[in-house]
Amino acid sequence: MSSASTHGDARVPARRAGAATLSGAGQAYVMLRTIFTVAPILFGLDKFFNFLTFWPNYLAPVATNVIPVTPQMFMYGVGVIEIVAGVLVAVVPRWGSAIVALWLLGIIVNLVVLGHFYDVALRDFGLLVAALALNRLATRRA
Repeated sequence: MSSASTHGDARVPARRAGAATLSGAGQAYVMLRTIFTVAPILFGLDKFFNFLTFWPNYLAPVATNVIPVTPQMFMYGVGVIEIVAGVLVAVVPRWGSAIVALWLLGIIVNLVVLGHFYDVALRDFGLLVAALALNRLATRRA
Protein backbone atom coordinates (compact mmCIF):
# COMPACT_ATOMS: atom_id res chain seq x y z
CA MET A 1 0.00 0.00 0.00
CA SER A 2 1.22 3.48 -0.85
CA SER A 3 2.18 6.04 1.80
CA ALA A 4 -0.07 8.57 0.10
CA SER A 5 -3.80 8.57 -0.34
CA THR A 6 -5.68 9.91 -3.32
CA HIS A 7 -7.98 12.87 -2.71
CA GLY A 8 -9.56 14.04 -5.93
CA ASP A 9 -6.78 14.57 -8.44
CA ALA A 10 -4.17 15.53 -5.83
CA ARG A 11 -2.08 13.06 -3.92
CA VAL A 12 -2.12 13.81 -0.22
CA PRO A 13 0.60 12.31 1.99
CA ALA A 14 -0.76 9.91 4.56
CA ARG A 15 -0.24 11.04 8.17
CA ARG A 16 1.59 8.72 10.46
CA ALA A 17 0.01 7.97 13.77
CA GLY A 18 1.37 10.27 16.46
CA ALA A 19 3.02 12.69 14.01
CA ALA A 20 2.91 16.18 15.47
CA THR A 21 1.29 18.73 13.18
CA LEU A 22 0.49 22.36 13.69
CA SER A 23 -2.54 24.16 12.37
CA GLY A 24 -2.04 27.12 10.07
CA ALA A 25 -2.45 29.44 13.07
CA GLY A 26 0.07 27.37 15.01
CA GLN A 27 2.57 27.58 12.17
CA ALA A 28 2.03 31.34 11.90
CA TYR A 29 2.58 31.67 15.65
CA VAL A 30 5.87 29.77 15.52
CA MET A 31 7.13 31.77 12.52
CA LEU A 32 6.19 35.14 14.00
CA ARG A 33 7.52 34.29 17.46
CA THR A 34 10.80 33.13 15.95
CA ILE A 35 11.35 36.20 13.77
CA PHE A 36 10.30 38.64 16.51
CA THR A 37 12.75 36.95 18.85
CA VAL A 38 15.71 36.74 16.48
CA ALA A 39 15.40 40.02 14.54
CA PRO A 40 15.25 42.43 17.52
CA ILE A 41 18.18 40.66 19.17
CA LEU A 42 20.31 40.80 16.00
CA PHE A 43 19.35 44.40 15.19
CA GLY A 44 19.93 45.34 18.83
CA LEU A 45 23.41 43.81 18.78
CA ASP A 46 24.17 45.64 15.55
CA LYS A 47 23.48 48.98 17.24
CA PHE A 48 26.83 48.41 18.99
CA PHE A 49 28.77 47.54 15.82
CA ASN A 50 27.02 49.32 12.90
CA PHE A 51 27.75 46.44 10.50
CA LEU A 52 24.39 46.58 8.71
CA THR A 53 24.24 50.36 8.52
CA PHE A 54 25.32 53.42 10.47
CA TRP A 55 22.29 53.53 12.78
CA PRO A 56 22.68 57.13 14.04
CA ASN A 57 21.72 58.27 10.51
CA TYR A 58 18.19 57.00 11.27
CA LEU A 59 17.81 59.06 14.44
CA ALA A 60 15.82 62.29 14.43
CA PRO A 61 17.81 65.10 16.11
CA VAL A 62 14.89 65.78 18.45
CA ALA A 63 15.68 62.47 20.18
CA THR A 64 19.06 63.69 21.37
CA ASN A 65 17.48 67.01 22.36
CA VAL A 66 15.13 65.13 24.69
CA ILE A 67 17.86 62.78 25.95
CA PRO A 68 21.10 64.78 25.73
CA VAL A 69 23.59 62.14 24.59
CA THR A 70 25.44 61.54 21.35
CA PRO A 71 23.46 59.78 18.60
CA GLN A 72 25.68 56.68 18.93
CA MET A 73 25.16 56.59 22.70
CA PHE A 74 21.42 56.86 22.07
CA MET A 75 21.72 53.88 19.71
CA TYR A 76 23.44 51.85 22.43
CA GLY A 77 20.32 52.36 24.54
CA VAL A 78 18.15 51.43 21.56
CA GLY A 79 20.20 48.25 21.15
CA VAL A 80 19.68 47.23 24.76
CA ILE A 81 15.93 47.81 24.48
CA GLU A 82 15.74 45.78 21.26
CA ILE A 83 17.64 42.87 22.77
CA VAL A 84 15.37 42.88 25.82
CA ALA A 85 12.29 43.05 23.57
CA GLY A 86 13.49 40.00 21.60
CA VAL A 87 14.09 38.03 24.79
CA LEU A 88 10.63 39.02 26.06
CA VAL A 89 9.04 37.71 22.86
CA ALA A 90 10.83 34.39 23.43
CA VAL A 91 9.84 34.14 27.09
CA VAL A 92 6.42 35.84 27.26
CA PRO A 93 5.27 36.35 23.66
CA ARG A 94 1.97 37.92 24.66
CA TRP A 95 3.69 40.85 26.38
CA GLY A 96 6.86 40.85 24.30
CA SER A 97 4.91 41.20 21.06
CA ALA A 98 3.00 44.19 22.45
CA ILE A 99 6.27 45.84 23.47
CA VAL A 100 7.74 45.19 20.02
CA ALA A 101 4.62 46.71 18.41
CA LEU A 102 4.94 49.84 20.57
CA TRP A 103 8.67 50.00 19.84
CA LEU A 104 7.99 49.80 16.09
CA LEU A 105 5.46 52.62 16.45
CA GLY A 106 8.18 54.71 18.10
CA ILE A 107 10.56 53.94 15.24
CA ILE A 108 7.92 54.95 12.70
CA VAL A 109 7.29 58.26 14.48
CA ASN A 110 11.05 58.89 14.64
CA LEU A 111 11.44 58.26 10.90
CA VAL A 112 8.49 60.49 10.01
CA VAL A 113 9.85 63.29 12.25
CA LEU A 114 13.27 62.82 10.63
CA GLY A 115 11.62 63.48 7.27
CA HIS A 116 13.52 60.72 5.50
CA PHE A 117 13.29 56.98 5.08
CA TYR A 118 9.54 56.86 4.50
CA ASP A 119 10.08 53.50 2.80
CA VAL A 120 11.57 52.12 6.01
CA ALA A 121 8.69 53.61 8.01
CA LEU A 122 6.20 51.85 5.73
CA ARG A 123 8.09 48.56 6.12
CA ASP A 124 8.11 49.01 9.88
CA PHE A 125 4.34 49.59 9.77
CA GLY A 126 4.01 46.15 8.16
CA LEU A 127 6.17 44.71 10.93
CA LEU A 128 4.02 46.47 13.53
CA VAL A 129 0.92 44.76 12.08
CA ALA A 130 2.76 41.41 12.16
CA ALA A 131 3.73 42.00 15.82
CA LEU A 132 0.07 42.70 16.61
CA ALA A 133 -0.89 39.47 14.81
CA LEU A 134 1.61 37.60 17.00
CA ASN A 135 0.05 39.26 20.02
CA ARG A 136 -3.42 38.04 19.03
CA LEU A 137 -2.11 34.50 18.39
CA ALA A 138 -0.21 34.50 21.70
CA THR A 139 -3.30 35.75 23.55
CA ARG A 140 -5.34 32.86 22.14
CA ARG A 141 -2.68 30.40 23.32
CA ALA A 142 -2.52 31.82 26.86
